Amino acid sequence: MSDHSYGKARRTEPTPVIWSGRATNRAQWLLAVAGGGCLALGVQLAFGSPWSVPLLMSVVGCLAAGLLILFGTVAFVHVAVKVDSETFEVRCGHMGLPRRRIPLAHVVGAEFDPSVTPRQWGGWGYRWRPEKGMAVIVRRGEGVVLRLGDGRIFTVTVDDAETAVRVIRARLSAAATSRTP
Repeated sequence: MSDHSYGKARRTEPTPVIWSGRATNRAQWLLAVAGGGCLALGVQLAFGSPWSVPLLMSVVGCLAAGLLILFGTVAFVHVAVKVDSETFEVRCGHMGLPRRRIPLAHVVGAEFDPSVTPRQWGGWGYRWRPEKGMAVIVRRGEGVVLRLGDGRIFTVTVDDAETAVRVIRARLSAAATSRTP
């Protein structure tokens, strides 16, 4: 006997008032450690040697590279996504910056992408590609792809992206039925 769902009503789960999800990339902590190492080397050079022009250039280079690597990676170690009744919000890193808020009134469609990779976007972080739009990529895996009313596309990698898409589509259809006379 086979188990088919023919003729059965599909069970639907209620749409949550606020949906939130996260995605984390622990591998980026290794880059942050490398940035911290560059900072430590710059400090060691600054306080451990007599000053000269080449040493000053090395200290400035180590400090600049260390800060860039450290803060650039820590900002995209994780992402938090929230969908409420009016907006789709993305916050990056521990301080929530950069942040992007997209009113659902500007969204015309939402799709689930099961395999978003940093290679498709040119790396981790906040990305822009002319043929693909904008994205926040913190890891490889599932993501939400929003199609905006002005023709742009916004992609974000987040755990449980399929549920996020379901919630967004429910909000969009509810808004469309409330506008229809």
